[in-house]
Amino acid sequence: MASSYPARQPNWRSLCFALGLLVLMALAGASSAQLSTGFYSRSCPGVYDAVKSVMQSAIAREKRMGASILRLFFHDCFVQGCDASLLLDDTSSFQGEKMATPNNGSVRGFEVIDAIKSAVEKVCPGVVSCADILAIAARDSVVILGGPSWDVKVGRRDSTTASFSGANNNIPPPTSGLANLTSLFAAQGLSQKDMVALSGAHTIGLARCTNFRAHVYNDTNIDGAFARTRQSGCPRTSGSGDNNLASLDQQTPTVFENNYYRNLLCKKGLLHSDQELFNGGATDALVQSYANDQTTFFADFVTGMIKMGDVTPLTGSNGQIRKNCRRVN
Repeated sequence: MASSYPARQPNWRSLCFALGLLVLMALAGASSAQLSTGFYSRSCPGVYDAVKSVMQSAIAREKRMGASILRLFFHDCFVQGCDASLLLDDTSSFQGEKMATPNNGSVRGFEVIDAIKSAVEKVCPGVVSCADILAIAARDSVVILGGPSWDVKVGRRDSTTASFSGANNNIPPPTSGLANLTSLFAAQGLSQKDMVALSGAHTIGLARCTNFRAHVYNDTNIDGAFARTRQSGCPRTSGSGDNNLASLDQQTPTVFENNYYRNLLCKKGLLHSDQELFNGGATDALVQSYANDQTTFFADFVTGMIKMGDVTPLTGSNGQIRKNCRRVN
């Protein structure tokens, strides 16, 4: 028996709305998809040689510079994503991130990024962003100092803004406990495993007394002889010797390997936040794994660096390609 009800007509308005949502979702997800290892294959194939050449010269002059450039990349990506916002200078009408607590008197290497930008501009003017230059330079720093290599995803554009408050709140301080470290990395889409692997960047570089004073004088999860050695170059009184430096990895501070984790097993982490990774908690097993197997550490470090490089990049028509990394166009 035929139905007497009319055939139901499609709700075109709802259908169009749904299709519109799908388009918006696709566009929203396109930013990271637009990053690729071949982004400059035609527009600036010489960018990698230009960056590497300047980095090799900079590290030959000062081995510490490799760690400094790697740290710039970390501190940049944790605030507004990897957008070179950290590179912007303060002006009378603009507050950048350089004077925020985690960065003030601490981050360095900006003149090396300037030199790389100048070299890249000679090869292909107006094409490569400062954000991509920093990502490539960070990779080259690791490789030059003996660490693993990876293909850097590029295609980022530079921000026209910075976030002083973001720098103060998002970058993990050296006083962090394991829960806070895990939370701050999770806020960037990075897992606890990523956090432990990326902390291995502390196998190179130096730290200031002000950042490890409390650990070497007050904490109990530290080797006594190691604490006394570090105290000798870091007076107990705040304001005295604050900028005195000590190696994050006392054995090989200019070689990228897994000694950082071996130090943690011996309770010889320089920062409180370092030793928190091996202190009877959830990350102990990972630290032991990396201490025993450098290949595993290298593989997980690379995975973490690629994930961190994907944090909310500006792509397409967003942002700009700065002419000078220190200021917006």
